[in-house]
Formats: sequence, C-alpha cells, structure tokens
Amino acid sequence: MSLRLGDIAPDFTAETSLGTLNFYDYLGNSWGVLFSHPADFTPVCTTELGKTAALKEEFAKRNVKPIAISVDGVESHNQWIGDINETQDVSVQFPIIADEEKHIAGLYDMIHPNSSETVTVRSVFIVDPAKKVRLTLTYPASTGRNFNEIIRVIDSLQLTDQHKLATPANWINGDDCIVTPAVDTTKAKELFGDVKEVKPYLRYVKQPNV
Repeated sequence: MSLRLGDIAPDFTAETSLGTLNFYDYLGNSWGVLFSHPADFTPVCTTELGKTAALKEEFAKRNVKPIAISVDGVESHNQWIGDINETQDVSVQFPIIADEEKHIAGLYDMIHPNSSETVTVRSVFIVDPAKKVRLTLTYPASTGRNFNEIIRVIDSLQLTDQHKLATPANWINGDDCIVTPAVDTTKAKELFGDVKEVKPYLRYVKQPNV
C-alpha cells in the first residue's frame, strides 16, 4: 500500500555512502527529503544529486536533511559520487542509501511494475520532524525533478504549520498568502493586519515574518 499524506514514514536502518544509518536518528528533529533514483551512473540522476548538493545551504537554513536511495550498492554509490562531484562542480555530503534487496523501496512503494520491475521511479517524500509524510511526488524515470518546487513546498509547509494560512498557486516565499476558511475576517485582521477580500472565501494577507 502506498503512503498517504499524514501517514507516519516507515523507519529503517540501512547501509549508505556515509555508513550505517537509521532514518529516524538521521532526521532527529529535522525535516527530511527522501528521494529515490532508478540507478547509479545515470545522466538525469547525476544532475539531480548535483542539484541537491548545490542546495546544501538552502536545505540547512530550513532545517531539512536530504537522503537519496537507489537499488545499487555502497561501492557503486561512492564511485558515482566522484563523477557527480566532478561533472556538477559540487561536493555530495548527504547519504545515498544502498537498497540492493529493495526493502526500503518496498516500504515506500518506490517500484512501479508497469514502469519497471527492477528499479525505483523518481519518488519524493517530504517528512516533518514528527515523522509524518507531508508530500509525495512521483516522476517518470526520464524526467528530472524540479528542486525549486521541493524547496517551495517546504517553505509553504513550514509557514502554514505556524499560521492559519494557505498558499496560492505558484506562491513563493514572500508572496501574499490566503486566509483559511476557518478564520473569519475580523480574526484575520487581528492576526495578520490588512486583509484584501476578493470574495468572502478568498482573502489575501501579507506573509508574516518577512
């Protein structure tokens, strides 16, 4: 059964490019981005892991820890990391899980038989500090992921966890937000100041704390 939003992300212990790792211990009180790859030494994956490494500071300032996974082994991962660092001009410092037995891929439903019976699709799971799944994305093997979108979603989740707000289409950090239906306009003005009421159910406010 696939994981749904709000489910507790399964814990696991695995061998990785940085040694033996327990998922929950690795995350601690941080958010996590767990993302799978069809295989090592593949072109799209090389760019994706390079982009993740390049975004190290952006993930860190949001208290987010990335962790990658594929069904190849640790030795293969470590050799591939050399290629990633060379071709993408980065330093990969996050772990890549070796899931040769496909145990974790099974826990997270990362293998879709109608796509491939042997390799993982491009799955993404955003997990919060309570270990709840907050976002799932699945890309085909031929399409590289948009890491700006992953950062954008994390910004939205962290903002809306703190405030009774939602974020509109194409929102990015700093844009106006939407007041949730559970908050009436009088209360919204107390909480957020000026409220732009387009419709009674569509009300915009400036993003707090920017």
